[in-house]
Amino acid sequence: MNAPFFRTALILGLLSAIGPFAIDMYLPALPSIGADLHSDNSVTQLSLLAFFISFALAQLLYGPLSDMWGRKLPLYIGISIFVVASVGCALAQNIETLIAFRFIQGIGGAAGMVIPRAVVRDMHTGVQAARLMSLLMLVFSISPILAPLTGSAVIAFYGWRGVFWAVTIAAFIGILLLATQLDETRPAHQRKESSIAGAMRAYGMLLRDRNFMTLTFIGGLGISSFLVYLANSPFVLIEHYGLTPTQYSFAFSINAVSFFAVSQATGWLGQKFGLVRVMRIAVTSYALVMIAMVAVMAAGLAQLPVMAVFLFAGYGFLGLVIPTSAVLALEDHGEIAGTASSLMGTLHFVISAVAMVFSSLVADGTALPMAGGIAICAFLAFAVTQATIGRRAAVAAAE
Repeated sequence: MNAPFFRTALILGLLSAIGPFAIDMYLPALPSIGADLHSDNSVTQLSLLAFFISFALAQLLYGPLSDMWGRKLPLYIGISIFVVASVGCALAQNIETLIAFRFIQGIGGAAGMVIPRAVVRDMHTGVQAARLMSLLMLVFSISPILAPLTGSAVIAFYGWRGVFWAVTIAAFIGILLLATQLDETRPAHQRKESSIAGAMRAYGMLLRDRNFMTLTFIGGLGISSFLVYLANSPFVLIEHYGLTPTQYSFAFSINAVSFFAVSQATGWLGQKFGLVRVMRIAVTSYALVMIAMVAVMAAGLAQLPVMAVFLFAGYGFLGLVIPTSAVLALEDHGEIAGTASSLMGTLHFVISAVAMVFSSLVADGTALPMAGGIAICAFLAFAVTQATIGRRAAVAAAE
């Protein structure tokens, strides 16, 4: 693999990780934020939900802007908004102010989620795109490993406010890399046909595109299963199982290792078996592992090591589902890659927000409701795959 290919993946992965870094680094601080700002757990979690809502909705804007203005300018705008909001979070004196700035922070962070995917589609399609997407996710997945560990270290020395100063520095590094290391991949002549009206028509077309919507929902349900864990794990692992913030960070990071390590096989498996087949097998395996986890825990084996083993195995399969579904969804939409990436990202996080709300309604501080939420999302991803992708594959094989 040549150096420019890897360098591009590294830069795009780092830009994509800025928003998630503000989530993962923040997780160990949730209990201390609630105590410091005199807020109970449910209200403190709203600061996480506020970020997700704006993060999801703002993606609808960045994609069309990147089709009209090129990929780099909207990234500059988004990361700048993120910097301002991060400073506001660091200085917040009450939970309401923190929630408001977290909402604005999500608006800025959304640019890094949408536009790198469009850059991948600008540069490659098929297996090459899957290779680049999986490499991007390798860098992106370092966030769930390093961010909680970094966050717990920062909290130990500087308190929870130090987390937001740290993500401000990370965002400045992103701006520097964007300015010096990333070329524009959307040339001026390709932007002439792009407009807001055109984006609205494109959104309508994409919403009617069964293949795009199916693949988007499969990826969204996969991401939802991880974000249900993300939202509930600080309280379950720290308050229920009694881990320290540092121990929690290590436990959280192990799942990310499984996810990104297996995702690196996406290109090789896709070339050997085809991306559609890889995705179908991975979705099926993921659902089986997560359903088995709930069954074992419901039978009385709800110890942390038991849950950790199932999560490690399951999130490995998820590492194949996310890049393959994204590449396949964008495959036929190169001319509107930014807009398609926007809609896909928004739907991913809307689905995730709904899943997080439902999981919070049944949460009781123990592990089983969280595990049940993860398994339901995994099963729905499997059901959608079987009802659509699996049925089409069976019909094609019979012809």
